[in-house]
Amino acid sequence: MVAILSLMVVMGFMMLGEWVSTRSRAYVPSVFITALLFLVGFWTIVPKNIVPAASFGTAFIQITQAVLLVHMGTLMDLKLLLKQWRAVVIALSGVVGTVVLTMGIGRLLFDWHTIVASVPPLTGGLVAAFLMTAGLKAQHITALVAFPVAMFVMHSMLGYPLTAWMLKRESRRLLQVRHVDVTVATADSATSATVQTTAQLPVCPLPTVPAKVKSVQPQLRHWQLPAAYDTSAFMLFKVAAVTGLAEWTAQLAHGTVNQYIICLVFGVIAHQLGFLEDAVLEKAGVFHWLMYGLLAYIFANLNIVKISMLSGILIPIVTLIVLGVLGMWIASSLLARPLGFSREMAFASALTALFGFPADYIVTHEVTEIMGSTAEEKQYLLDQMLPKMLVGGFATVSVASVIIASIFLKILLK
Repeated sequence: MVAILSLMVVMGFMMLGEWVSTRSRAYVPSVFITALLFLVGFWTIVPKNIVPAASFGTAFIQITQAVLLVHMGTLMDLKLLLKQWRAVVIALSGVVGTVVLTMGIGRLLFDWHTIVASVPPLTGGLVAAFLMTAGLKAQHITALVAFPVAMFVMHSMLGYPLTAWMLKRESRRLLQVRHVDVTVATADSATSATVQTTAQLPVCPLPTVPAKVKSVQPQLRHWQLPAAYDTSAFMLFKVAAVTGLAEWTAQLAHGTVNQYIICLVFGVIAHQLGFLEDAVLEKAGVFHWLMYGLLAYIFANLNIVKISMLSGILIPIVTLIVLGVLGMWIASSLLARPLGFSREMAFASALTALFGFPADYIVTHEVTEIMGSTAEEKQYLLDQMLPKMLVGGFATVSVASVIIASIFLKILLK
């Protein structure tokens, strides 16, 4: 009974977040509302262990994070992924802008230890927050433990809506560009037809292309079984196999490359070779369950945040957030035009440092669902924005956050 009630509450928070997002046309992202509900719930009547009680515990998350990143690889074409180096540069430049402004101006306003304990979550979201928290607890510096957690809670309240707003502005721009392109193509077709009619060309049927030569693309997909055997269990077996190979490779690399980045790369390769289908976990019917579980596990970490923790450090946290986000905006704006990005898309890519995956994936999908009026428009917006958001998030949260948190811990302990 306890497990079922816990699951009901957790999914109720997810549901309310989605409803508010739909009602607000994605100006208020679902992850923002759900985080608030968990936070207020932990302050009032919700048990601290509600998420593991709902079956979303440590063992679940060890599987979920890795297989979801393999799944992300099946959503992107390899050529498209390689083209996103600009998003990586812009995202990392945003991290640099954040560090420079907070460590520069912030040092004039606040205590050195406060800044060092608070800044890493601005460059890596939850990952950096809990790396700093664990490091501070291990060194028994309990007076500063509240800062990285409080920073994560507070900057999320700004990061989610601001990212959604930037993506909506970018969506409008992309749809205008698409409309112009379609109009020009239609006009060109009409002109061609008029010229052909004026010249009174004879009407004759178009030659047919023999079936054997219609497709000139290489056929890489030799892994599929007949439909009767291509079951959800078979798809999950293949995903598990790829994930296991990726994690084994990460162990051989001894942490040189983050294991989740390797999972993403292996997902892309397996997809390109035809071993994994497009959006494989969605076809297997388990994607949303895994995604909700991952979000619940992330929000469960808010159970250590107390009202007294926020009230005592509100001014330095808010000030550092403003400085950090301003640094992201300045750095991303400077590189936007040289790298062929709009300022909105560049800023959104830099903002992924605040939360990373899966929030970047969810916010982008919510915006495209709201802004696209047809399935074709929604897919067009996803193709244009999602790769940039995902790659930017991986670069900051999965790589830069670990490096920065490690460096800042060493600085703090000197």
